[in-house]
Amino acid sequence: MDERLQDLSAGESAEVAGYAPGEAGYRDRLLAMGLTRGTRFTVVRIAPLGDPVEIDVRGFSLSLRKAEADVLLVRRAQ
Repeated sequence: MDERLQDLSAGESAEVAGYAPGEAGYRDRLLAMGLTRGTRFTVVRIAPLGDPVEIDVRGFSLSLRKAEADVLLVRRAQ
């Protein structure tokens, strides 16, 4: 079952499962940042109000705004 990035806690790992429908602009930005399907990442930290979320992906840190993070569908790592 796919979840949203906001469902994860700091320290958890997951992989990109897909993108929410209807947000082509944000989806294109996420793809340009290397967040393609199957890409594994780790949540580093989440700001107190949930915006932004910092993740470690492909060897670099990436901060996503809440609107961008809501577009990303994830699957928790086993």
